[in-house]
Formats: sequence, C-alpha cells, structure tokens
Amino acid sequence: MDCFRLHKNRANKDPLFLTGVTFPSEYPDSPETIVKLTVCDARSKSQESSSFLGSATFSVGDLLRAKDEQLTLSLRSSDGVCAAGTVVVSRLKMEEMEEENIDHIATNTTLQKCPLVCESGHHSCIDREDSPQTGPVFKNPTCKVYRFQTMDSKWMFVREQMEECTLSFSIPKQLLLLYIQEDKSRVHDLQELGELSPHWDNLRKEVMTQYGGVISSYQETLAEMDNITGCSFKPSCCKAQKPLEFIPINLHTQRMRVTCPKKADAFYDIVTVGAPAAHFQGFKCGGLQRLLSRYESDKKSFSAAYQCIYYSPEHTAKAQEVLSTMGLLQPLITGSADQLLLAAHEHSSSGMRDALKSLSDKTEQFVHTLKDELVKSALLALHAARPGYVTKSQKQPLEQSHRQVNQGSEQNQNPVQGLPGHSPATPVTESPVVCNNVEGSAEEAGPAALKHQDSIPHHKEFDEEEWDRVWASVAKCLNCVIAMVDKLQEGGNSKQEPAPELQLADVITSHNPGDWKEQLCPLVSRLKDCVMEVVEKAKRAMTFVLLQEAACSTPQGFLLQQRRDVVFSQALAALACGFVMKLYAGLRDKNFLRQLHLVGLVAQFESLLSTYSEEIGMLEDMEVGISDLQKVVFTITEAKTDKLSELQPSVWGRRDHFTVEVPLPQVIFQTLPEEMKEGKPLRVYPVLFNVGINEQQTIAERFGDISLQERINQRNFELLEAYYKTLSEKVPLECLPCFQTRTNIKELLETLGQNVVTKKRKNVEILWTAGTICRRLNGIRFTSCKSAKDRTSMSVTLEQCALLRDEHQLSKDSFVQALDCMRSRLTQGDGGQWEDLEAGATTENKPASRHFYPIALLLVSSHLLVVWLILSLVFLLAKYQ
Repeated sequence: MDCFRLHKNRANKDPLFLTGVTFPSEYPDSPETIVKLTVCDARSKSQESSSFLGSATFSVGDLLRAKDEQLTLSLRSSDGVCAAGTVVVSRLKMEEMEEENIDHIATNTTLQKCPLVCESGHHSCIDREDSPQTGPVFKNPTCKVYRFQTMDSKWMFVREQMEECTLSFSIPKQLLLLYIQEDKSRVHDLQELGELSPHWDNLRKEVMTQYGGVISSYQETLAEMDNITGCSFKPSCCKAQKPLEFIPINLHTQRMRVTCPKKADAFYDIVTVGAPAAHFQGFKCGGLQRLLSRYESDKKSFSAAYQCIYYSPEHTAKAQEVLSTMGLLQPLITGSADQLLLAAHEHSSSGMRDALKSLSDKTEQFVHTLKDELVKSALLALHAARPGYVTKSQKQPLEQSHRQVNQGSEQNQNPVQGLPGHSPATPVTESPVVCNNVEGSAEEAGPAALKHQDSIPHHKEFDEEEWDRVWASVAKCLNCVIAMVDKLQEGGNSKQEPAPELQLADVITSHNPGDWKEQLCPLVSRLKDCVMEVVEKAKRAMTFVLLQEAACSTPQGFLLQQRRDVVFSQALAALACGFVMKLYAGLRDKNFLRQLHLVGLVAQFESLLSTYSEEIGMLEDMEVGISDLQKVVFTITEAKTDKLSELQPSVWGRRDHFTVEVPLPQVIFQTLPEEMKEGKPLRVYPVLFNVGINEQQTIAERFGDISLQERINQRNFELLEAYYKTLSEKVPLECLPCFQTRTNIKELLETLGQNVVTKKRKNVEILWTAGTICRRLNGIRFTSCKSAKDRTSMSVTLEQCALLRDEHQLSKDSFVQALDCMRSRLTQGDGGQWEDLEAGATTENKPASRHFYPIALLLVSSHLLVVWLILSLVFLLAKYQ
C-alpha cells in the first residue's frame, strides 16, 4: 500500500519527510504486515504532474529487528529491474523524540535517500490507554503523523485523527420517529376534541389531512434511510437528495494530538460539518429566518380569512409548553402517589416523607402551569366552537320576540373578544349571526327559522369560575393527603379533624386505623382523579389553540415546519457528536465535570458562509437551526452492558424540548458526580459566528448587504457574554483549561465585542477570537461552510498551525511548511482517502486536488483577492483569445 508522502524542497532538492501513516484498527499491524513505499517526483505543482521514481517493500518484522532501528531499501522501477535510489525507513518511538534528529543526506541525480519517520508498530491508529477516548460512536479513523521543529530546535510529533460519526444517521432516524409519533398524537388529540360546529369541523379535517401528508412523507424518508448502507456520513454530492435531507453533510471529528519532549500530550478537538440547511427544498425564497418572519406577518390575514383567532408565536409556544409539561408531570405525580401508598403499606415514615415531598413538588408545579390565562381563554373559545352555540348578544333579539326562549339571560361580550392574542383583523360583528358559522340570521329567517332555532339544543353558559375550581381542587386534594400523612405519623388516628373541603373523619371511619394505606388510598385516588380531569380539560383547550394556529397557516405553516425539522435534525446530529466527543475526553477531568453539571457547555459554531446568493438562505437556515438547539438538554445514564449497541445515545421528547441520553459504561459511570448520576439535565449553550471569506463575500461587501451577518454576530456575542457571566459566578475560573497564552478571557470578550460592531471587510478576527474564547471556556468547537470541504479545511488547518505556534512553540520557519503539509491532501469527506496531492495525476480516477494558496490570501487581505481576481480574468481572456 502507498503509505508515505514526500515533499521536495526546491531550494536544495533534498526530499524532506512530510508525513507518516498509522494502521487502521480494522487492519492491525503485525510482524508479517507488508508495507509498500511509492516515491514520486512532483515536477509541476500547478499542473499536478508527477513521475514515478520507484517503490520498495518491507515487513514490519524486518523494521523491528533492524539494527539502529532503521532499514535502507533500494527503490525499484516499475519493471522491478533498475535501481532508482535508496530510501531510509526509521522506527521512532514517541518517547524517544528528544534524542531523534532529522538527517540531512546529500543526494545526486541518480541516487536519492529519503529519511522517513514511521510510528512504532506497537501503536495503532487508536489512542493509547493513557489518552482520552473519542467515544463509541466514532468509526473509520484516518490518521496522519507529522514531525515539526520547535523554537528550541527540538521536535514535536503531531497526529491528526479524523473519524466518521454513527450519529450522522442514528440521530436523524430517531428524530423522524419522534416527529411521526408527535404528529400522530396531534391527530389523535384533534379527534378527541369532540363535536365541533361545521366550520371548525371542516378546519379540523383539513389540518388532519395536512398532518397525514407529513406523516406519510416522513415514513417514506425513514424507510429509505433504513435501506442505506456503507459509509457513516453524507458526502457533499448528495446534499440535495431528498432521502438524505435530514442527514448532516460531511460530519467528521478531528483530533490533533501534540507530543512534545518532557511535556504532557495536548489534545485539540474540532467537529466539521456542512451548514445545517434544507438544500433539497432550495433557497429561492430565502431561508428559515426570512420565511418565518414573513409567515408571522401574513398569519394575521390568514386568521381573518379562516375566521380563526390569531395567536402570537408566544401563545402558540406556551400552548405547546403546557401540553409538554402536563404530559411530563402527570406520570410523575402518579408515580409519586404510588410510592406514597407503598411507603404507607410498609409503615415507613421516612419513605412517606420522601414520597410526599416529591408529590407536593410535582403537584405544585402542575397547578402553577395551569394558572396561565391562556388555558382559561382557550376553554372559552372551545366552548364557543361547539355546535349550536349562540352568544348572549344573539339571544337578546330572540328574547324580545319569543320570551319562551332563553329566559333570564344576561348581557355579555362575544367570547372571542378579549382573548389573549386576539387579532384586530378579525372583527366580531354585532349582528345576531351564529358565531360558529351556522348560516343565516335570526332576523332574516322569519318564524320558520326561529322554530328551527328552538330545536337546536343550547349549551349552558360558560362558567369562567368553573376552571378555577377544577384546578384548585387539585391543590385541596393535595392538602388533604398532607394532612392525613401528618396525622398518621403523629399517631393521632383516634382524633379525626376535618381537613379543608373534605372531612377526613368521613373518609377513614370505615377503615382500620392501624392500616395507613387504607386510610390514604381514598385521598390519593381522589387526587389522581382530579389531576386526570384537569389534564383532559387543559389538553383539549391547548389542542384547540394549536388547531387554530395550524388552520390559519395551511399549507405554508406545515412546509415551514418540515424545513425546520430538516435543519434541526442536521444541527442536533452535529451537536450530539461534539458533546459525546467532549464528554469522553473530559471524563478524568473533575473540573470539567463540575462545570458540565453546574453550568453546562458552550457550543461555538464557526460559519464561513457568504452573504451572497443562495448562501444567504443557508445562513438563515443555520441561524434558526442553531438557535433551536437551546431546547436540547443532555443526560448521562448507566449502560446495561458494555456492548457497543448499548452505548449509543438516544433521543426522546417533542419539538419544543428534546433530551439526548448518553449511556456510559458502568465502571466510568460510577466515577461521575452524584448530580450527573441522578440524571440532572446538562445544558448546552449554542452560539454562531459567521464571517464570509470567499470571492462571493467580496461582492456582497462591495455591492450587497451584510446586515444579516452583523446581526448574527452581535446577537451571539451577547449570548456568549451571558454564558461567561453565569460561568464565572458558579465555577472558579481556575478550573478552566490552562494555555500558554495568558490573555484574560474578559479581555478577549472585550476584543470580540469591539470586532462585531466594527465595519471591516472579512473581519476574520471575529472567528479567531471567538474560537480562542471557546477553547478557554472548555467549549465544543464546530467549523462549517457550504459543504465542510475547502473553506472548512482551510480554517481548521490554519487554526491547528496557530495552536502549534502559540501553545507549542512551533518555529516560524516551520509554520508555513506545517500549513502546507496539512493542506496538501484531499478534501474531507472524499472517501477518507489520503493520497499524495502532487501524485494525483499519476493514477486514474483520483479526485482532483485542492489548491489552498489563492484562497488562503483571503485571511490576510481582501485587496489581494481583488488582484487575484483581476489577474485570473486577464489570464482567461488571453487564453481564449
């Protein structure tokens, strides 16, 4: 196999070591392993032409047994006859770097000797035992090893390890299942609303049809994803394929490990991924941020056309929150009540106290949730949507002509008026028209219509205080339970005193005073029944709110929700990948674990998208997708076994709140802080910074609009600053990682704050400063562009070399060589191949190589880019003339 690459220094024509190779874990090396070296002469880098010089083979056993730990091999031509030179293969242990020096061997035109460095055969591509793990969700590692000189003339080893992540597919699949389950639940809730007037019933059917279409589409996508086999990532060439639209583009992790003499190894992790965006749906009308803004402004007119109540996004989100909270708290209340009865059966005072405390906390939270005025007003609106409902303003004319109908009714306003979020665009007429859209007016219909009207069963008037009494009964039942528990624990069963609203004596007189469970059971059952009654009423009310929101947004609202689902799926897969990698890397760091459960981690997304053409839509999608990650929390669980299948993260929840469970092996789980072992939610604070760096951004800055980029950077700077403030209040700054550069984090934040408001073209200082702050805060780093290839690789390699320079004293002379070395490979995501850049033209069907040099100038000056564009144009004109 082709294992090594050489780079010819054109100044002295001495081939210098460029990079090494390690053996993949699925093909472990052994003494019998045969290694083939291929040496090529890159004559013209611009034309990617090279000529074959020779090849040599050796076994790992020969290298291990060789004297002086090196082999001198003869290069053979393609026919295997002529000797083309020699190559020296050295075996270098990581611990022996300090004593190793590179040999400068003179060469002539006929013989060439190339000093190479090969990792010891005892080291595989996987990290050593004393190294932090990357996690069980990563596979297909691809490693590169470099050796660079430091400022004190010593040598450092640098190893890049890039891996694919199984979460690229598993997270989107789980999300699709959750989306399908949630939409089916919505359909079921709509069916459970009961009988509605013809107008509302038609709207309900229309909304249910839309939900059915979404469910069918998601089921088809899920079935097609299940049939996909092969690699664990989606290449950029597939970004516009519908079956893969939920999969992130080119999701990879990269870890740079730096080994320096007499210093502990340093590790730098980064996640690269294509911008989360709906590529299949396109960007003709913009991205999510623009579409949602336009949608909210148009929804008021839609609500008037559909005769619906307009609910603001805040009210819709509140309705979803109430539904989610009720669904979460009801089983917890039931579970706590059952634990209380079990403790009473066992006469365990301590068990009863613990269960009662849990029951009280959950019930109080439940009651507090239902106090919202939105629930009360939605119940009134639902009452008005029942068949035959007539408002009191309609009944007045009927009373004047037919006293036998609705005697004694009082004047009241239309129930639709005064509801939270009621739109002025939907005026309520004062004429006696049935509000649920029953056609015809009582005045116009005459006696026949009045007689028919009399046959319609009028609903009783809506009692606004009834709802207050219903949810208040939950609190009263809880008080009864608390009072009974206190009496049982005090042994005061002989003297029964009445509790609020319920006579405890009446409840327990028929039971044996010595049986605690029998005395508690009626009260607990009553509490459960009250909770169930409240849940049913509130669930119908909130479902009716969501029905109106969905009805006045059909079909645009459903299309936007699908687009949002796609973008969020890609963003969550990347976030889960980064979180797992960061978690496994910090399992031995008590300061990191303390920060994780007390505050949470910052996840900094670095975007290189331009604010021009379709990339504006991508950036608008990405902004919403990253913002939606705020509704995600992580929890740590103990895996049942150490099998790989048991260590895969799982997702549960609904669109307004998701939880990612990360199982850990039993041995590791026991070392975690108690808060994490008890399942405390771990928060992640996503922030996004964008600076376009390509030629399209030059056009946007000179002739277009970059306000989107400026707004994103300023808003996310405020989020990052707020996170730092929270972190500094709860965690000592001494617990954060130590770096050689001693710049204070507060000073870095001040610098970043100045840069985000400074009018400067291609201000990459924003990205550099934000990335530095993220690493200082122990955060998770993400880098992305359109496809996570050229621009992303350029940014990652520049960041890695800057870290080597600032943190590990990489010599100035070696900086450019290191940058050139890391960049002279194929783009990430091209099948994981690592062939020589300059030998790309020698083999058929090899992907085209990358040229970073013109684009790299963007990070220096935009004026150089303009010169480069002009010269390129002149060259093209001259060529075609």
